[in-house]
Amino acid sequence: MMKSFVFPGNLDPHIRQMGADPIPYMRTEQFSKINKESERILLDLIHCRNGRTILYTGSGTGAMSAVVENYVSTKKKALVIDGGSFGHRWFQLCEYYQIPVYDYQVAFAKDINYTDLEQKVKAEQPEVLLCQHHETSTGQLFNLEKISRICRQHGASLVVDVISSFLAEELDMDALGIDICITSTQKGLNVPPGLSVLFFSKRLNGYQFTHKGFYWDFDENFDNLKRGQTPFSPATTIFLQLHARLKQLEAQGGEKSNIEMVRHRAEIFRKECGKYGWEVMAEVPSFAITGFQTHEKNAKAIFNGLIEKYETFIMPGNRPGFYRVSHMGLQTDEELTELAAHIHEFEQA
Repeated sequence: MMKSFVFPGNLDPHIRQMGADPIPYMRTEQFSKINKESERILLDLIHCRNGRTILYTGSGTGAMSAVVENYVSTKKKALVIDGGSFGHRWFQLCEYYQIPVYDYQVAFAKDINYTDLEQKVKAEQPEVLLCQHHETSTGQLFNLEKISRICRQHGASLVVDVISSFLAEELDMDALGIDICITSTQKGLNVPPGLSVLFFSKRLNGYQFTHKGFYWDFDENFDNLKRGQTPFSPATTIFLQLHARLKQLEAQGGEKSNIEMVRHRAEIFRKECGKYGWEVMAEVPSFAITGFQTHEKNAKAIFNGLIEKYETFIMPGNRPGFYRVSHMGLQTDEELTELAAHIHEFEQA
């Protein structure tokens, strides 16, 4: 049986089965009711009171592009925290849309020098700061409280990609003063990939967004979501799976139990990393994943060996011998211990 330690991980059997069910028609009052309820629960989970959401049929990068097209393009200058592949994507998007941007680079798996960051923000005077909460390519968790304080001190709007930290790390959007957050379904929400979610603070109610992208247009989506619908054909089944998952989380008391579960798994696997002498690379690691450096002798021997012998998937990194294991989805302590043993089996191959 296949085991997944990549995103979204092993799915709840009930939610997985929904993917095989007949697909209902989406332009109905029932579908609208489901989507409105999903919005309510999502806003509760991220603590965005009186805010709004947009649910796109598209990946997280699509949502990032939407933010740059509709919102960042209204600003004179952006500053991007570029700490890995996904932070760099913010920079690429700003360059693509010809938005003046300062690329604040952070070394691989290192934390930000927050004093230096504040000096750069003071010097560059960006109107918006774009960052990840958790840089998924390295496993590094950034301190949003410090970033938020810098933004408030210097009048910069804060936009955060929380795609791999949502439901894995404590996150209070209102308390942090974040204007826009982005997530997607295949990480902490633990449903299939295909939907991305934008959260908008109440501070942006009435904001005059621009209209530089037809599919991603904010105002068009807001108008349709007032009635629980999307302007274009949605990934109907994933919308239904998302709603079912959100109802599960609500029944479990919200995000805290999920965060505690993810943290426990991370602690279990990191003990195994210590046992085999693997370095957890992130200076401040997120609980969402463990990024670790193995002693692999032959390129991708671990990755390919796990698939071929055990039907098990982990995430390769952009450095030889560097791998990442997700702590989301269904997994037991025993499975994590077994996974580490299997990785060790192939690192000398």
